[in-house]
Amino acid sequence: MDDFGTGYSSLSSLKKLPLDQLKIDQSFVRDIAIDQDDTIIVETIIAMANKLNIEVIAEGVETEAQRTFLEQNGCQLFQGYLFSKPVPIKQFELLLKKNSF
Repeated sequence: MDDFGTGYSSLSSLKKLPLDQLKIDQSFVRDIAIDQDDTIIVETIIAMANKLNIEVIAEGVETEAQRTFLEQNGCQLFQGYLFSKPVPIKQFELLLKKNSF
């Protein structure tokens, strides 16, 4: 489920849909280092998803502090400019070889 926590991605969807992944919306990830409400929301989403055996992806990871926080709270998958801006597939393959993300 993309953009979890916003729009049509409600808690009831977790019961109704056969999900194995959810992506935390970047609007929550953006301020986890400075906004206690976002911190609590993200911690709660990760804990809930882990208890439901749903893989968690954090969207909009742009700083090492965000990545560290997410990882320490049980989120192991990240998407965002911390790693790279969008690039063509050939450049992406080179990045993977070079950095072994």
